Amino acid sequence: MEYHIYNVPVFVVDAPEDLDIVRSFCEEVETYLRATFMTNIDVVYIGNFKDLGTRSAAFTNGGIYMRADEPTSFDYLQNFVHELAHSLEVEYGTEIYSTAVKEEFSGKRERLRHILESQGFTINPALYQFTEYNQKFDEFLALEVGYPTLLTLTMGLFASPYAATSLQEYFANGFEKYILEDPRIVKDTSPILYDKIEEIVDDKQT
Repeated sequence: MEYHIYNVPVFVVDAPEDLDIVRSFCEEVETYLRATFMTNIDVVYIGNFKDLGTRSAAFTNGGIYMRADEPTSFDYLQNFVHELAHSLEVEYGTEIYSTAVKEEFSGKRERLRHILESQGFTINPALYQFTEYNQKFDEFLALEVGYPTLLTLTMGLFASPYAATSLQEYFANGFEKYILEDPRIVKDTSPILYDKIEEIVDDKQT
């Protein structure tokens, strides 16, 4: 079954119980984002993809792959906007991951280390310095610390706990919050990242 977001085809490989959710999701994307944001997306697939593992969605080679078992259209929307943010790395990677953004992220990571160690959560300190995705560090945050605890401990430090995972997720999470919730959330927690997202959004909307 095929739907569209602007001119980008959305193929439902494994249908959710309520197909109206998919239709609503496609319509909602167009209320939040102009077609110019879709530059690096060729196709969207919705299905039960084993390669996703525990992830809700992924962007790769021009395609966004999304789980079919999300409960609401807004869950689909959140997953899509997050992966769309990753697609923008193709176009704006050098700008997104400028020295200033990296320094802002690294500073937050160092504060995170002090917060977690004060609560008895320890891991090799060198892992806090890795800006790229690291599975061991991801599992430490998700499984040992746990996102509910991380949310409480990092309020005001990151737009949401998942942003601490890597520099790429720092950007994607901030973009998602900027588009779907309130830009002020990003401005208040990550002003340098906010300025970079503003530049990209302005470029896409002119």
